[in-house]
Amino acid sequence: MVDDKLRTPGAVRDAERWTAHNYHPLPVVISSAEGAWLTDVDGRRYLDFLAGYSALNFGHRHPQLIAAAHAQLDRLTLTSRAFIHDQFADFCRELAELCGKDLVLPMNTGAEAVETGIKVARKWGYQVKGVPAGQANIVVAEGNFHGRTTTIVSFSTDEDARADFGPYTPGFTVVPYGDLAALTAAIDENTVAVLLEPIQGEQGVVVPPEGYLPGVRQVCTERDVLFIADEIQSGLGRTGATFACDHEGVVPDMYLLGKALGGGIVPVSAVAANADVLGVLKPGQHGSTFGGNPLACAVATEVVRLLATGEFQRRSAELGERLRAGLEGLVGKGLVEVRVRGLWAGLDIDPALMSGREACERLAARGVLAKDTHGSTIRLAPPLVITEEEIDLAMTQLAEVLAA
Repeated sequence: MVDDKLRTPGAVRDAERWTAHNYHPLPVVISSAEGAWLTDVDGRRYLDFLAGYSALNFGHRHPQLIAAAHAQLDRLTLTSRAFIHDQFADFCRELAELCGKDLVLPMNTGAEAVETGIKVARKWGYQVKGVPAGQANIVVAEGNFHGRTTTIVSFSTDEDARADFGPYTPGFTVVPYGDLAALTAAIDENTVAVLLEPIQGEQGVVVPPEGYLPGVRQVCTERDVLFIADEIQSGLGRTGATFACDHEGVVPDMYLLGKALGGGIVPVSAVAANADVLGVLKPGQHGSTFGGNPLACAVATEVVRLLATGEFQRRSAELGERLRAGLEGLVGKGLVEVRVRGLWAGLDIDPALMSGREACERLAARGVLAKDTHGSTIRLAPPLVITEEEIDLAMTQLAEVLAA
């Protein structure tokens, strides 16, 4: 029985009373956080193994990022893109250099970055490739998660995300993820882009077969099609490299970035590509009042500088091996399969034992916060500032949940 003196039950009830039920959160009410740890309204501490779906790659309240935000709050927070502010050029230049691209287009949310990528690809197809007006198509993958706008859910294969939101936007061809032959066959003379997650996060950290991404790169080059990599969750150090594409030496034509770019402080997203692609946009054709605002640029520039040292990519790669070892030791002991790339893991629990939701509730009771996705699958994505001891602690708690 829950102690009536605790604040959590009432706060949970209030949240359920006053908000639309578009999420089903765990019954935990967080009031403060630092590094890899969260504290609830009753003073209980939790190890964060979700990191805001990779939005908190650098942990909660990273001092360098908080300092940048505080300094900018005292100076300037918004101008709109009607004017240029003094943080804008540095952010765009340093992010472009990190990506190895000519240009950056800042936006706010990941879904906005995806929508921007779709618009740019279509315009490029009409103006550069010569696709007949209104005929552009984009090849996407089953199991994708690129956001929840009406256009994006039009090519989702997740019925929870898609059902009852039609009529749907045409212009997309869906093929099995990881199937290079199917993707190649789907490309025709009007295809302007292939849009893929290099690792499918929402699907359960699904890593494609070796050689798949290089194959996609090759066929896109041969067929004059843009390769758009949605690195919103997988990018910026999460997988042990700056981008998940880096693991196979693949450079897409366009990066879609978000989540960790805002340092867990403000929503920041961006599209990065060369001038022959992003250069198709002209004034008035696309924009955002808050996109590239001074506060966002100040924080995101510090994020880029943290990544430029390579420290966080190395931490993710090295600690990811410890995470892998811990999880693989539980295969056959409640786990059916694990998929790990850096500090990002998908684990399939034996459905005869419990659902992913039940496992997350039991982990929360033991002081570890994670999130289920699709039945008995859980995603783990701890902040990149996590320590070996904290990883071991989480593995011990997971083992005890499975054993119980």
